[in-house]
Amino acid sequence: MTISEALQGISAADGIRKRPITAPDVLNEAYAYAKPSSFSRGLRLDLGRVSVLLISGTASIGPDGETLHVGDFRAQCRRTFHNITRLLAAEGATWKDIVRTTCYLRDIDRDYAAFNEERTRFYLEQALDPLPASTGIEAKLCRPELLVEIEAIAMFHNAAAAQS
Repeated sequence: MTISEALQGISAADGIRKRPITAPDVLNEAYAYAKPSSFSRGLRLDLGRVSVLLISGTASIGPDGETLHVGDFRAQCRRTFHNITRLLAAEGATWKDIVRTTCYLRDIDRDYAAFNEERTRFYLEQALDPLPASTGIEAKLCRPELLVEIEAIAMFHNAAAAQS
């Protein structure tokens, strides 16, 4: 089902139900930082029978807001995938529901080969087929010690809506 097909079942009066996604066991909320930041870790949009998860840029951050694995690109990559996995699981989704990622690397020339190796290893572990659409971008990230950040979009059938 496409997004447009899902939206056909929603009237203007229904609106789109949205709520924040959280996984505080692995990743705190941005507003809980010593210097709070104003964004949700992600949003769940329920569009009739389809739910969409919009996962904000996620990095190697721990449950107390600390940067993990400073200076270790591969470990930051693995922790980023772990944090996204937990955000997905909090909503009953998996990486098989991911349809798109945007991957930000602080130094794409230096780190892209390692990133692609880590991503390929992780995707093989997840048995993804097809692979999500993806874009890689070099970017200055919000903390100088962060080397990688990934945002993701997942889509899946909303079991609760399907039963009603």
